[in-house]
Amino acid sequence: MSNDIKIKKGLDINLVGQAEKTTENAIISNYYTIRPEDFHGIIPKLLVKEGGHVKTGEAVFFNKGNELMKFVSPISGEIIEILRGAKRKILGIKIHASKEQSYIDNGKLDVGSSDAETIKSYLLASGCWPFIKQRPYDVIANPDKTPKAIFISGYASAPLAADYDYVLKGKEKELQAAITVLGKLTTGKVHVSIGLNSSSPLAVLSGITLHKVSGPHPSGNVGTQINKIDPINKGEIVWTVNPQDLIIIGELLLTGKFNAERTVALVGSSIKKPRYLKTKIGSEISTMVYDHGIEKDANVRIISGNVLSGKHIHPDGFLDYYSNTITVIPEGDDYDFFGWNKPVFNKISTSRALTFSWLYPKKKYDLNTNTNGEHRAFVVTGNYEEVFPLDIYPMQILKACMYEDLDEMEALGMYEVAPEDFALTEFVCVSKQPHQKIIREGLDLMLKEIG
Repeated sequence: MSNDIKIKKGLDINLVGQAEKTTENAIISNYYTIRPEDFHGIIPKLLVKEGGHVKTGEAVFFNKGNELMKFVSPISGEIIEILRGAKRKILGIKIHASKEQSYIDNGKLDVGSSDAETIKSYLLASGCWPFIKQRPYDVIANPDKTPKAIFISGYASAPLAADYDYVLKGKEKELQAAITVLGKLTTGKVHVSIGLNSSSPLAVLSGITLHKVSGPHPSGNVGTQINKIDPINKGEIVWTVNPQDLIIIGELLLTGKFNAERTVALVGSSIKKPRYLKTKIGSEISTMVYDHGIEKDANVRIISGNVLSGKHIHPDGFLDYYSNTITVIPEGDDYDFFGWNKPVFNKISTSRALTFSWLYPKKKYDLNTNTNGEHRAFVVTGNYEEVFPLDIYPMQILKACMYEDLDEMEALGMYEVAPEDFALTEFVCVSKQPHQKIIREGLDLMLKEIG
């Protein structure tokens, strides 16, 4: 039996370039990079040196705030460079992959008999703990605290997002092992959400409370589901895990090996044949986009993640720790002459003034990165509330973050939100304000001052 969640507020952005349900192996990377910036709020302390060798699953740095929290290599090879920035800040650890891969053996864990402390120690030492995030603050979970519940969203509603029903198929054993141990780390329930008409492998797992979700984006965001199922109050904590990360955790539990394999959706209107690629965390982006999708001189934007909340990366960049989508769309560096004063049929908008996307709800659009305007002061239009399904006032909480009023941020529900929850309000914002950046800075301030 499941509990249905129907979301009414939101906006589906139908784009050209959805991945076909076929999977190929990406070109094997020669180099892999682990970037501490993927782990927000972590201060890394290195465990390796240039010229040293590591095995797959061997720790390369730990968290200065909790020395038990290890971050491991996705492959075995030689450490060829420690990338540093200002004040010798560690930007990345670059590894030249060996031809033959070897693994650290963490030993199998008896998921049935192990207690919570044993599980935590095992996940911390093996490098799988960073896959567990927490709210409030949207950071890696604090292992010293116990969440009131754990949430897993197996429904992806973001534009061109990877289809979880497809990528999780055949991984029931790994998923069940991960769910079993996660259930021992909370005093409450493990909430799993899938699409209303989904055939997800998550639906058959034991030890979960199943929810079926319908409605426009952001219905698939875990923050939306938390708000509708069990909202976070002051002093409470919940944990979240991405479904593909459950597979890595489950495989570790069953085999003792850290397998950093990812099934990535290569999507977007600039990709010749959108499809799924098997690769590994930290692999070179060029092995996917050039060998499987675009011309080397193409004027495109490569995004790690979806078009709303992903981040811009360059072709010589690397797949980050949490992404399972690479989106490639045209770069919006052209100028639309008198674009503000003519009817528009090829763009999406919540407004009916001069924009006619509302006439074609099922049309798929080929959008570029042009913001069609520049930064300016907030304009009160009411369009944020049309796409924001959380029981929170979006304009007020954004302003509270901007003038750093901690009491008001707390009262307005800041403990519940993450930057991705404001991706749609940023998309429809006529003032072109960076909502996700504002929320991230507000969360960081709360974490620093309140903890």
